[in-house]
Amino acid sequence: MILDVKNLTHGFGDRAIFNDVSFRLLKGEHIGLIGANGEGKSTFLNIVTGHLQPDEGKVEWAKNVRAGYLDQHTALEAGMTIREVMRSAFSFLYELETEMNQMFERMGEADEQEMERLMEETGTIQDLLEQHDFYMIDAKVEEVAKALGVQELGLETDVTALSGGQRTKVLLAKLLLEKPDILLLDEPTNYLDENHIEWLKRYLLDYENAFILISHDIPFLNSVVNIIYHMENQELNRYVGDYDKFMEVYEMKKSQQEAAYRRQQKEIEDLKDFVARNKARVATRNMAMSRQKKLDKMELIQRTAERPKPEFFFQNARASGKVVFETEDLVLGYEKNRPLSKPMNLRMERGEKIAIVGTNGIGKSTFLKSVLGLIAPLSGKAQLGDYLYPGYFEQEMPASERSCIEEIWETFPAFSQYEVRAALAKCGLTTKHIESKVKVLSGGEQAKVRLCKLLNVETNILLLDEPTNHLDVDAKQELKRALQEYKGAILLVCHEPEFYQDIVKQIWNMEEYSLLQ
Repeated sequence: MILDVKNLTHGFGDRAIFNDVSFRLLKGEHIGLIGANGEGKSTFLNIVTGHLQPDEGKVEWAKNVRAGYLDQHTALEAGMTIREVMRSAFSFLYELETEMNQMFERMGEADEQEMERLMEETGTIQDLLEQHDFYMIDAKVEEVAKALGVQELGLETDVTALSGGQRTKVLLAKLLLEKPDILLLDEPTNYLDENHIEWLKRYLLDYENAFILISHDIPFLNSVVNIIYHMENQELNRYVGDYDKFMEVYEMKKSQQEAAYRRQQKEIEDLKDFVARNKARVATRNMAMSRQKKLDKMELIQRTAERPKPEFFFQNARASGKVVFETEDLVLGYEKNRPLSKPMNLRMERGEKIAIVGTNGIGKSTFLKSVLGLIAPLSGKAQLGDYLYPGYFEQEMPASERSCIEEIWETFPAFSQYEVRAALAKCGLTTKHIESKVKVLSGGEQAKVRLCKLLNVETNILLLDEPTNHLDVDAKQELKRALQEYKGAILLVCHEPEFYQDIVKQIWNMEEYSLLQ
């Protein structure tokens, strides 16, 4: 047993997240930790890694287990280069090397007995260094950097200059180089494109040690996990098999519970009816009392509390002009002498639905911002068409200090409190979420608050930058349906083919224009 969690109970304020849950992780298990947004998956990982103290319960790790944790919110130290961050994965080996070199120095003055001991110890360290490929560290750093698309960011780049997605990739690369006894991965595919997801999938398939993976990417989960832990209604339940197998068993369990609930409700109704009709009559009073006793002792079957399902409907503005935008020799980039792209001549027309794909850091988000005029291109121009009512979903936004209600009110001051609450509830947020500060919500819940703003304005073009990041399965399916129904134009940056291929009619691959190859 690598990890044993017993009787865990935890909550934030009056919002309970876990109630007396238990969990175990055995050697070689590949676990998918799943559940809707806000059910407490990231909180659970924070508790088992000791970043958060539970209200009650015990977390016991096996001795000498090295856990590696890819957290959605890890910060990087300013002033370090990407290469230095990645090499820090081997800091324990560098420390061993220093220790070994000190022993070599001491050998000059050592007597025979001391010499023998030092030879033995340096031999052990030497073996350890070779075992961990110490003399090939730079080659390994280059290999993983290339596989995860970190190399093209420039290994000498200062980490403070990186976007959230690039930061995540660097941390993931460092974690994989560390080869911990157990990997804890919180939505690692969010910032990876298709090629890198494919590489990570192969890596995890061959991974001999255990891992716990939080993900809403079902094809990815199905390909790498063999155990599912499902988080719902403050419970944590274990299922053997992949996600599809879990769904099969879960749906069956749900329908059995529903049938048992209905049978019991019918029985309760019949017993109450019998008692009411017979308790006053002397001849049948005893029978009525025995039925009342049965009612009093009955253990009630609880119906599974259904989470609010999101309902997304994008409002259509009047039709735009024929051309939505046109680019003329548009070159992307932030520094004059470092263009990201070749000149681009692209045109989008009214009602077209287009996906933008390509490797991370290639300029997909930059392209959207250039089209909208939020940042200036290095050269060339993007010309917007007439009568445009754009809606823009940005990939990353700083979490707000305001409550969800205040956040929506800020955008729609004319809304009544009832309208604000109704708009947020439609996005699948409960009353407790709605009254919370945005910054304490999970990534998926924050995305729903931001989507809420888009859904309540009339638009005729949507520019969406990775809108599926952090969204749970229900929200993703509902977003897909809403985008399929939307009458306006859509420009969608997305790394999940199973999401975008039923929405768009065209795909623009930014790699064709990139200078980063």
